[in-house]
Amino acid sequence: MAPHNRSCLYKVFVPSYTSRVLVEVLRCRGAEGCPLWLRVRAKAPPLHNSTALDCREHAPCQLALDLPFWQHWYYVLVEKHPGVPGPVSFQVTVQLTDCSRPSLARPPFLPSSASMNMPHSFGSAGGLALGDSPPPASPNSTKHPVPIPTASPTGERCWPVRPTLRNELDTFSVHFYIFFGPNVSVPPDRPAVFVINLLPVLDSGGVLNLELRLNVSSLRGENVTVFGCLNHEVPLTSGDNASVTCETESLAGFLLSVNATAILSRLRIPYPQTGSWYLSLRSLCATEHGFEPCTNVTAEVYLRAYLSPCINDCGIYGQCKLLRTNNYLYAACECKAGWNGWGCTDNAEAFSYGFQLLSTLLLCLSNVMFVPPVAIAVRSHYLLEAAVYIFTMFFSTFYHACDQPGIVVFCIMEYDVLQFCDFLGSLMSVWVTVIAMARLQPVVKQVLYLLGAMLLSMALQMDRHGLWNLLGPSLFALGIMAIAWTARTIRRRHCYPPTWKRWAFYLCPGALIAAAAVLLYAFVETEENYFYIHSIWHLLIAGSVGFLLPPRAKPSGRLGPLPRRKGCGYQLCVNEQEELGLVDPAVASINSICTS
Repeated sequence: MAPHNRSCLYKVFVPSYTSRVLVEVLRCRGAEGCPLWLRVRAKAPPLHNSTALDCREHAPCQLALDLPFWQHWYYVLVEKHPGVPGPVSFQVTVQLTDCSRPSLARPPFLPSSASMNMPHSFGSAGGLALGDSPPPASPNSTKHPVPIPTASPTGERCWPVRPTLRNELDTFSVHFYIFFGPNVSVPPDRPAVFVINLLPVLDSGGVLNLELRLNVSSLRGENVTVFGCLNHEVPLTSGDNASVTCETESLAGFLLSVNATAILSRLRIPYPQTGSWYLSLRSLCATEHGFEPCTNVTAEVYLRAYLSPCINDCGIYGQCKLLRTNNYLYAACECKAGWNGWGCTDNAEAFSYGFQLLSTLLLCLSNVMFVPPVAIAVRSHYLLEAAVYIFTMFFSTFYHACDQPGIVVFCIMEYDVLQFCDFLGSLMSVWVTVIAMARLQPVVKQVLYLLGAMLLSMALQMDRHGLWNLLGPSLFALGIMAIAWTARTIRRRHCYPPTWKRWAFYLCPGALIAAAAVLLYAFVETEENYFYIHSIWHLLIAGSVGFLLPPRAKPSGRLGPLPRRKGCGYQLCVNEQEELGLVDPAVASINSICTS
């Protein structure tokens, strides 16, 4: 290390099935012995709080990392003590213990430019530069191997890993089957290790489920507890207390346990990280001094691992939905009735049964307000409008009975059909009411009714919850009504409607009620206040229809043909003989024309 350099940074790739990494500084010579700090960190350059060793106080200067991260780069930082003059020469070796062949250990190798980054110093002119070279195919193939004593026996940490078979059923629905399973035997002297491979994109948006069930009959009366440790990237096996705590200084996993009193244990991991997940099962016997390895007891465990879109399909208070955000596909629960949580199981803010029943009754019974508009329409001979109001009242009632969250639900047909009919009836009620107020010719009115029904059906099929689905037809119908009223006012040279009572007691109150309903629907209604704000919406809309519906049309004031009194004028009489078929119609003369 040159005098102007403070540190040297290297990196080494750790392949799969590596149980131990040993980093050592050799042949260190400097002005004050070996004035170096040795730091090692996975996935990123070491920091001030990373694993470190002072080479002046430790001889040999070596760091051992048990259970390293597989398929990752490890960074080795050799840092010079501050204030040390002159250059420092040293040699760094890295030894990897290969678990794929427990009887062998990969020989240590000298970091060179082929297998490690070229050294760079913190604070130098070039700064810290890490190369983007791909992982070496064989990290132990080095040009300058240095023989050092091998590490401790690897049999304590190297165990066979059993693979699983993947069976895809649907999106985020995958079952993992164990060869010669699902019942697995856990020997007393070593753990049983399994691997579950999750594919990128395809598996990251679901829930990883793991289930352990202990076969009590296999314990033969012993107080055995089977611990399971699920960890990402590397298995946590025994040797110390790792299988019980499922964590080390650099790793942490998920712990499961089953015994004679609790034979079932479940684990759910939403949105799991892709890659390899390792499950280590070990049986330990409970004694007065804690857990100890069992003797001559092989526990049998039923193991089930699968991937599902949502937890328990979100239960009865939620709905599992497939969502997409920025090209990322994932599944999530949409909870109702105040329930929360990954699987809609948190009832801290859940609605009570009485509250659910009250909200359902309010939304359904508020549609009874359409009965007065129906009676007014029938009395005024607006039969088509009355039919639309009945349609709206019926489907709105049963749609809200089916739309309720929780358990107070009643559906007479499919939810989508009820929703479409409710929305269509609501918009058609507004449409036919405003068109009826325009008092158009019967043919024109019927054409507008039919055209409005078709266009509203198309708009609802495109977007049912859009605000313009309500405002668009309403404004268009109001424009038609305004044109008709203006034309009638110009023709009569008198304001239409002509009476001030009609404006003061019907039109103005009805318009204010309808405007209040639209404002509540557009700006006040939320998911929290939906049940009572929407009930008020029902009342206001139905009430405005009763005010705005025009009265029965009076007969025309034009003089028609005067009714003829009996016996006056001409009258065509029927020839009784011709009706009875006694006379040939071709030669029969009309002689039954009588004059009065």
